[in-house]
Formats: sequence, C-alpha cells, structure tokens
Amino acid sequence: MTQTNQQWGGRFTESTDAFVQAFTASVSFDRRMYRQDIAGSLAHATMLHEAGVLSAADHAAIVQGLEAIRDEIERGEFDWSVALEDVHMNIEARLTARIGDAGKRLHTGRSRNDQVATDIRLYLRDAIDAILAELRRLQGGLVDLAEREADTIMPGFTHLQVAQPVTFGHHLLAWFEQLKRDSGRLRDCRARLNLCPLGAAALAGTTYPIDRQRSAELLGFSGPTENSLDSVSDRDFAIELCAAGALLMTHLSRFSEELVLWASAQFGFVDIPDRFCTGSSIMPQKKNPDVPELVRGKAGRVNGHLVALLTLMKGQPLAYNKDNQEDKEPLFDTVDTLLGSLRAFADMVPALRARPERMRAAARQGFATATDLADYLVRKGVAFRDAHEIVGKAVRLGVDSGRDLAEMTLDELRGFSAVIEADVFACLTLEGSVAARDHYGATAPAQVRAAVARARAWLATD
Repeated sequence: MTQTNQQWGGRFTESTDAFVQAFTASVSFDRRMYRQDIAGSLAHATMLHEAGVLSAADHAAIVQGLEAIRDEIERGEFDWSVALEDVHMNIEARLTARIGDAGKRLHTGRSRNDQVATDIRLYLRDAIDAILAELRRLQGGLVDLAEREADTIMPGFTHLQVAQPVTFGHHLLAWFEQLKRDSGRLRDCRARLNLCPLGAAALAGTTYPIDRQRSAELLGFSGPTENSLDSVSDRDFAIELCAAGALLMTHLSRFSEELVLWASAQFGFVDIPDRFCTGSSIMPQKKNPDVPELVRGKAGRVNGHLVALLTLMKGQPLAYNKDNQEDKEPLFDTVDTLLGSLRAFADMVPALRARPERMRAAARQGFATATDLADYLVRKGVAFRDAHEIVGKAVRLGVDSGRDLAEMTLDELRGFSAVIEADVFACLTLEGSVAARDHYGATAPAQVRAAVARARAWLATD
C-alpha cells in the first residue's frame, strides 16, 4: 500500500497529490495557535485520566511530552511539516515520536473538529484581552489630552462647515465614548465565545465517559457548548470579533481623517510628532501623517475580512466543512491589524500638540456664534423661528461686509431686532459660547473636566 498520512490514512490506497497536499495544508498560518492547541490537549488528557479513560502513566507521559514540545516550538527548534497539514497533527505526530503509543491515545474522545473550534476560541480570548489592553491605553491617552485641552476652543463642524464653538477636550472625549462602546462590544464577544467545544468530537459527541464540564473548567471556560453539531460547525464568534473589529477600525479611520485634516497647512490645528510621520523623496518640505493615513487604509481590509467570513459561512450545511479552514487567515489578520493600529494610536495620541491659536482663528470664521445670538433673542421673548430669520439677516450683513457678528456695532445689531442690548456681546464671544453650554455632556470646560473625571473612574473600574 502506498504511504499515506498516518493520522487518517487507513482508508486510502494512494498518497495525496503533492499540490493538493500543499493546497489543503494550513500549518503555515494556524501554527500560531500552538500554545492554545497544547493547552487544549493538556486539559483533554487530564479530563481523560480523571474519567478513567487514560492511565496515570500515559497521562504523565503526555503532559511531559506536550510541555517539551511547547519548549521546542518557543526555541524555534520544531520542524513543521506541510505533509501533516495543520498545527494539531504536527504536534500530535511529534508527541507520538517522543513518547510512543501514549501519544496515540491523546486523541481518544475528540476530533480535529472540536479541537480546532476550541483552539480558535482560546486564541480569540487571548487576542481580545490583548486588544482591550491596547484600547484602554489609547483611551487613557485621550483622557489625559482632553484634560490638558479642556479650555482650548476650536470650531465644531457639521458637513465640514463651521457650526458652533466647542472645546478640543470635548472633541477628544467624543472619541473616547466611541472607543468605550467598542470596548463593550469586544467584552460581549468574549463572553459569548467563552464556551468549550471539547467533547463535541466530530459532530455527534463520543461514546467515552468524558466530563465536558471538567474540560471547560480546566481551560477557564464558563462552561461547555450546548449542542455538538453547533459546537464544531459555526464560526459566528469569529464573525462577531471581526464585526466588532470593523466598527473599531471605522472609528479609528474617522479619527485618522480628522488628524490628517488637522495636521494640514490649511487647518494647522495639531502637530503630529516627527516620529509618527515620514517625508517625501522629492519634496524636502513634506511631513506626511503616515500613521493616521495607514490606519485609515487598514480599516478597509478589516471590513473586507468581515464580509469574507460572512460569505464563507452563509452556504454551509451542518456540520463541519473544509471551507472553515479559510476562517483563520482573515481572522488572524484582523487581530494583527487591530493590535497594530491601536498600538500606533496609543503611542501617538498623547504626543499630539494642539495649536490653540489656529483653532481659535478657525472658530472665529463661519459665524460660529450665530446660534448663540438666536438663543439670546429667544431669552428676550422672540419666537425661535423668528429669531432664526433675524440672525440669518445679520449673518448676511456679515458675509457682505466681511465681519463676524461680534465685530458689528450695537446699532447695527439693533437694526435687526430692537430687543438686542449691550449684553449681547457676552454671548458672541467664543468663551461665552462654550461656557454657556454648561450641562451634562456638553462642551463647557467645567463639563469637560467633569467628563474626564467620569472617564477616569470608568477606566479604573471597568
């Protein structure tokens, strides 16, 4: 008989075609899960021993062998084989080579189907913890910067047109809130994936007297998965991670767009330190905001991975299908992209330098205090719609004469409404505008400092 893969080749009469062997192998990318695979095997072996399926001697040999293999891999001395297809079979084959028949008994009561489902959940659990740590670091940097810039006035925009004055600290805390929701989505995803598929075996469970609760306990899962068919066949937890990642990257992309605009000569609101920028090979004056530009671009690849995984799953019948081998590369790249992007932002954001004079000059353009004048008129008894029209006419004069509302004389303003008095100018200053919005969630410096305190409390207890 022609030599075949010893882990599954008994039914076959010829070896796998060399191209097909390489085409179907996943070891080149799934070997990054070796820690999770070994952890899962250690737990499975312990459960089998406690259930009386595996002898004490075999259990001890398996534990010693797997720990030695983990050391080999981490020293870079492990010989990964494409012929053995994936991380699971590479490790099992090496274990059998080291300890003999005891290694062949490790796979009792499990399948590669529940094994890989367990490995991916363990991997994503670790990945989410790492992503949350970088996310928290970025949020901490935002809060620190917001506190420093609580009084710095800048224009707030709608439709990228000057709308109303806000404080830079308030704007930064808007980013914080978006990331806070991202953190919640990642935590929700982690809680839902934290169930153990071991024991589902290929699809129907196993005839051995296993203890699935014990397997889950040993691996730190909150419990076993409920249905063996579902356990091995769905990847909704991976899709959910990619969905949360796509939203997170969308937020980072929006932050990036603002930083790219703000760092330009046309805005000049912030200076990004040189270490986060590059120059031009031909234009010596250039300082390109490469970090935010690249993060903005990387959002597209994460969005693409989400669509790829949704498409991968949409036509699969129960239970496991080989299609699911295609889940790992987009999933791994999503994790890598999230970690890299968050690390870059967490390093860069605290180092941003605001340029208050440029922000203030921009806030004085576009009649940013027009709404304040309308509110002033309403407080004087004018109906809001009438006040809106009155201020619109005043703005028209400002456009024609090239002046801001605060630069007009009292007589000019009274020409639009007789209720306007000298106290109107307190409403037309930038400081007066932001200070007047002094309620929960608004832009007044006092409210920004209160929001900073709440954000710090959340970071300390979350």
